[in-house]
Amino acid sequence: MYYRKMGTIPAKRHTIFKKEDGSLFREQVMGTKGFSGTQSTLYHHYMPTEVAKSELAGKYLPEYEEDHPLSHRHFYTDKLEESSDALTGRHYLLGNDDLLIGAINVSKPMESFYRNGDGDEMLYIHYGSGKLETMFGTITYRPGDYVVIPIGTIYRLVPDAGQETKILLVESFSEITTPRRYRNEYGQLLEHSPFCERDIRGPEVLETHDDRGEYQVMTKSRGYLHAHLLYHHPLDVVGWDGYLYPWAFNISDFEPITGRIHQPPPVHQTFEGDNFVVCSFVPRLYDYHPEAIPAPYYHSNVNSDELLYYVAGNFMSRKGIKEGSITLHPSGIPHGPHPGKTEASIGKKETLELAVMIDTFKPLKVVKKATAIEDENYMFSWIQE
Repeated sequence: MYYRKMGTIPAKRHTIFKKEDGSLFREQVMGTKGFSGTQSTLYHHYMPTEVAKSELAGKYLPEYEEDHPLSHRHFYTDKLEESSDALTGRHYLLGNDDLLIGAINVSKPMESFYRNGDGDEMLYIHYGSGKLETMFGTITYRPGDYVVIPIGTIYRLVPDAGQETKILLVESFSEITTPRRYRNEYGQLLEHSPFCERDIRGPEVLETHDDRGEYQVMTKSRGYLHAHLLYHHPLDVVGWDGYLYPWAFNISDFEPITGRIHQPPPVHQTFEGDNFVVCSFVPRLYDYHPEAIPAPYYHSNVNSDELLYYVAGNFMSRKGIKEGSITLHPSGIPHGPHPGKTEASIGKKETLELAVMIDTFKPLKVVKKATAIEDENYMFSWIQE
């Protein structure tokens, strides 16, 4: 990300910065890769280390199914009827050692504050609106937003009153960034990137709280949830600057790359983490070679698993897919358009589909509870009647 500054900060780092009563603001350097990665410096009313109580709240890592035939899988997330807040309402569906993928139906504000101490998080807002209150400031969200939250960020998600928010969740065990091939040596997004810094929204307002009282922060780390009790409001930052902060990017601002013949999936890449990428399939013109076949060719992901989350529109290569469907096409076997979809695509000029794709370079495992919302016949849906 690029440099940002919010609130009040001293002229120099690591120097005296006093409140009106003469006491010191507490400086915190928050960074990645041991002071050699991106970082920001924050100034607090209270010591960020001041914790009154620490308890182990339990494991959060899901249980995976042990054995299953190698097959294409299809899950209906609209069958996840249970809703809650953005922490307790997480339904993990797939994962591996690099990331967890799930869905959340958010119907109320988070009861406690929360931070992920294991890695970055990405929230894709399928529908709903509200705000993300963080130690760096508040970001309002709307449908189509990707919200990227750096490791260690304390936050609370608050949906707008009377609205439910549905979220596709990615919990990464690494940093989530823009694709390296779209950045120059200085980190700036290049001219051929399908989006640029103008499309990225950081925190909009810094709301500082100096309240005393009892506040709970739930922290994820090392496979467990930990409950920390603070005697001060956790969003007590008066100012910060740097390159590390939460940010949002709306999928409608992704400019698709098209060509005379079918373009491969990497042209849709939007983010990357260790051993995975995230791509955006957005409304776009089809290929314009006079004999082009717009539908994708059959292909084998030799080194990666492919997951698709269907947001809106009629996905041109699939049958039986609904909004909120998740398909998993694992490495080791080919996949491609359903019967009739290749022929039906010829001559089409555009698509209005909207979907998020996640490719992982280690096999994805299916969470045991996910089988309750599975379409068990999906593997056999390529049989021509």
